[in-house]
Amino acid sequence: MDFFNEIERYKDELKETIDKIDKKQINHFIEVLLKHYEAESHIFIFGNGGSGMTASHTVCDFNKGVCLDLERKFKFICLNDNIGSILAYGNDISSEDIFVLQLKNYLNPGDLVIGISGSGNSENIVKTIEYARQAEVDTFTLCGFDGGKLKGMDSTNCIHVPIHDMQIVEDCHMVVFHMLMRIIYNYLHK
Repeated sequence: MDFFNEIERYKDELKETIDKIDKKQINHFIEVLLKHYEAESHIFIFGNGGSGMTASHTVCDFNKGVCLDLERKFKFICLNDNIGSILAYGNDISSEDIFVLQLKNYLNPGDLVIGISGSGNSENIVKTIEYARQAEVDTFTLCGFDGGKLKGMDSTNCIHVPIHDMQIVEDCHMVVFHMLMRIIYNYLHK
């Protein structure tokens, strides 16, 4: 069996899409993260499915990978890591509330809320970002496809991956977070 053409097609599409991500938005996201690092704010991050795994991975990369040997620490918290809370809120109330109800327990002025949605339309992500914006804390989102509701809410604080392919979108989101981690690590360790 020979899948070389499919392999090359995927790699080419991934490379082309990475090149389309707005560098100014990535730079802006770095500035936002450093602002909240300096302020010692809590940074809440969350997503569904593959986006949830990206959120969980990012918590580890920043809390341990960037800060292990630094006195000041990032304070990332992943809202999709507490399975008990997710199941309780989802079963007893609704799946649209699994993140926002957790956030209501913890959110303080000055915190940062990061939502990840491949489509940009996941209702539980949109609802939680809306709540955070009403609470007047900083928000940042990552989305794909046409950007959906998340991009429409605030395109200034949004990393948009312009492709209609969920796997490429999720790959690019992880690449962005690894890029952020590497750049911020180097900045804080100079």
